[in-house]
Amino acid sequence: MWQGLSRRARGYLITGAGVLLLSPDALFVKATEVEVEVFMFWRALLLGLMLGLVALARYGRRLPGALRACGPAALWCPLAFAGAAWGFVAAVRLTAAGNVLVIQNLAPLVAGLLGLLLFRQRLRGQTWVVILLCVLGAGLMAAGEVGKGSPLGLLMALAIPLSIAINMTVASAQRGVDTTVILPLGCLVMLLPALALGGMQLPPLADLLRLLLLGLVFLPAAYFLIQTGPRYLPGAEVSLVMLLETLVGTLLVWWWVGEVPPPLAFVGGGLILAALLGSGLLDLLRQRRKVAEGAPDPQRILAEAAQQEGGDGSPGLAEQPCEAR
Repeated sequence: MWQGLSRRARGYLITGAGVLLLSPDALFVKATEVEVEVFMFWRALLLGLMLGLVALARYGRRLPGALRACGPAALWCPLAFAGAAWGFVAAVRLTAAGNVLVIQNLAPLVAGLLGLLLFRQRLRGQTWVVILLCVLGAGLMAAGEVGKGSPLGLLMALAIPLSIAINMTVASAQRGVDTTVILPLGCLVMLLPALALGGMQLPPLADLLRLLLLGLVFLPAAYFLIQTGPRYLPGAEVSLVMLLETLVGTLLVWWWVGEVPPPLAFVGGGLILAALLGSGLLDLLRQRRKVAEGAPDPQRILAEAAQQEGGDGSPGLAEQPCEAR
């Protein structure tokens, strides 16, 4: 079944799975009582350890070469990754979650503009429409909390969409290169400020257990999948799928804490789902129409490339760069 999916469908499924695993993040941030620098120290240490082991297991002695293959992403993606993490945790602690989500949801727009201006990645008109609808839906979901919290939290939140956009756009511009290998470097960049601020402290047992669960299970899998997304999709579309965190995170808080979302939250969530599902359905119908008119069937091409890859060990079409159609 996987071999029969188009590259775009694979990208959406991979990124969507990562977003689902990332969605409890805000809940864990709110639940812990340690200082931000202590939280970030353990988050960076545990996450970097797991991602480093994964990269080492996958590449072994070829790891330095895999890092060099990332090109400019080896510098910019770790910095952006760390900036997004610090901005998110600090903002959630200082201001209302709704404020953070509204600002964070500007990431697809920023990524689309950066991709267009810096790398000439042109997005389809359909993608721009979906981005605007999803940003509108996310804004409706968080409208009830806008205006609450600290202005400093709002300032910290501004780093989130810019950092996410830089990471996703630069990663996708590397034309199919595996940039998951540079995530441990991002954790190192994240760790250094925490050390400088005195974050190397042992938290209470309850907080330590939460940090272990987050840093060893949820976050490594989530970030690995999300960072894989740019191999299949333009950075703006990866950022677009990440808007699902607003919807899933709100539902988790409702289920776990019993905090009932306002009516606008249901309207916004429905708008996000309708926009993403509608876009996926249009892509499927467009692909079937082209095949019916005599165009090559991409599903069959992918299946044949996968068979060749398994037979001769050479990279197949499935590893070729994505295009912003």
